[in-house]
Amino acid sequence: MKIIVDISLQQMTLQDVTGHIVRCYPISSAKNGTGQQRGSFHTPLGKHIIRAKIGQNVPVNTVFVRRRPTGEIYTSELAANHPNRDWILTRILWLSGCEPGFNRLGSVDTMRRYIYIHGSPDSAEMGKPGSIGCIRMHNHDLLDLFERVSVGTLVEINA
Repeated sequence: MKIIVDISLQQMTLQDVTGHIVRCYPISSAKNGTGQQRGSFHTPLGKHIIRAKIGQNVPVNTVFVRRRPTGEIYTSELAANHPNRDWILTRILWLSGCEPGFNRLGSVDTMRRYIYIHGSPDSAEMGKPGSIGCIRMHNHDLLDLFERVSVGTLVEINA
């Protein structure tokens, strides 16, 4: 399997080993655009791999902070009580850059920037930029993707 993220279309495509499209998903990338630099809140470009799959078997809408479930389940009431939280829900696919000097190592390291593909509240709009660097997905789409990919799956993020 291979994941292609098209920032201009705000779409993710999952391809099998022969290049045939298995699924397409709407996504939301960084509202600040694309870029590699730590602290930029941009979505990084280039070749990555899934370094870790986090959240297997936790309930849908489980809230994660620092890649750990908090014990909370996202609700609109919880959101109202924490209006400034960046919601990372349900599952996490943690990305690691493959291109030294571009998206790996130093101040451009995707993994050290904690860039994920992750779930979002149902109210999060897909199809337009809105994250602070990560790639957001609807929870039901992320659950589908999570079951189809493995650690080491190639992820290409293109402008």
